[in-house]
Amino acid sequence: MSNTFKGGIHPFGGKALTKDKPVQELKPTGELVFPVSQHAGAPATPIVKVGDEVLAGQLIAEASATVSANVHSSVSGKVKKIEMRNLPNGGRAMSIVIENDGEYKEIQYQHSDPEGLSKEEILEKIRAAGLVGMGGAGFPVDQKLAPEEGDSIKYLVVNGAECEPYLTSDFRIMTDKADELVGGIRIALKVLPNAEAVIGIEDNKPEAIKILSEKVKSESRIRVVPVKTKYPQGSDRTLVAATTGMKIKSTAHANEYGVVVSNVTSLYNVYEAVVNGRPLTRRIVTVSGDDIANPGNFYVYLGTAFEELLEAAGGTVQDPEKYINGGTMMGFAMYDMSAPITKTSGALLAFKKDEVAQKPTGPCISCASCVSVCPMQLMPNKLAKMAEKGDTEGFEKNYGSYCIECGCCSYVCPARIPLKQSIKTTKKAIKDAKRRERQVARS
Repeated sequence: MSNTFKGGIHPFGGKALTKDKPVQELKPTGELVFPVSQHAGAPATPIVKVGDEVLAGQLIAEASATVSANVHSSVSGKVKKIEMRNLPNGGRAMSIVIENDGEYKEIQYQHSDPEGLSKEEILEKIRAAGLVGMGGAGFPVDQKLAPEEGDSIKYLVVNGAECEPYLTSDFRIMTDKADELVGGIRIALKVLPNAEAVIGIEDNKPEAIKILSEKVKSESRIRVVPVKTKYPQGSDRTLVAATTGMKIKSTAHANEYGVVVSNVTSLYNVYEAVVNGRPLTRRIVTVSGDDIANPGNFYVYLGTAFEELLEAAGGTVQDPEKYINGGTMMGFAMYDMSAPITKTSGALLAFKKDEVAQKPTGPCISCASCVSVCPMQLMPNKLAKMAEKGDTEGFEKNYGSYCIECGCCSYVCPARIPLKQSIKTTKKAIKDAKRRERQVARS
């Protein structure tokens, strides 16, 4: 099979720990925390005040810009505070704190037949539900499915690769919620009238390939494309290359090539939003790692503290040296387990040893291992040196800003140089500087 991309690595998968574990619903207790920034773009604006009674599914913060997303309560209860709280990635954001009354009283959901809805009505339901990309940066789904080139979109590439080690939440969606997933794809194709959907699934998930192939065998505009198991197969550009053969330049966007990429869990939630009228208030989260007592997949109410999720998985075997929010390659080390689960929280991992921190860093030996695995065909060693010297001009000329931060370079470096971290820090510094320049120009 040639459905793959140039570069990439094969880290330990770890998926056997949870892949076949049925999803367990976790009903939270106590207070829940809802950051108004759980997505790319502008923070949502709170529309409730301290003391208000709310229902599960009720809008509590509304999108404040075109690129923004509504936030809904996942439980019924009373608004306790509106204040700054820690985020899973180490940042902070204004958050709405709700005391859960334990009754889970819900709003009345409005069910719809998507066949009778226009493109605009579908997009409005998606926007109202606060849907964001569930596999990465959290870009609002209504914006992703409505590019300016909408009628010229040829492919809807459905990301079922789930290439990050240990994560199995997307796998459970593909096997347990296949009908709803296919329904969500059909709805997306109604918005993209000239597109064909290709579902890219890594070949280490034969059960998902078999189930979805059977589900779409009579669909004229949907097909399953098995792709090679390799990290970062699930990145937009690499998955597009593996499923369609199209090579998207690092300086271009997928839309310019007639492609929209969406995660399987995002499309499952499109079905829930449009057909069942349900906003995004819950998601599947994988809890795994060699220090978790009972690894598994949990259907979690957004706003639940990570420490409560950890307890549901039996806690840890011993005192772990590292917690990670997300996968081992692109996730964030966690220091505050009271932080809430958000729309983009796919996993909680715990490890007995912090193997990365234990290995000393040495000098670059110019072996080019990092260059050979870079899926963007960049030169990470050169970019890291420029980052270290503060050479932002050279960094940009060598396309450093197009690094996808997959971490392949750091993973293979024999000197254990934190290449990705250096590049990522410089990317952020350049982005912040440009934003300040725009602010000065507008003032």
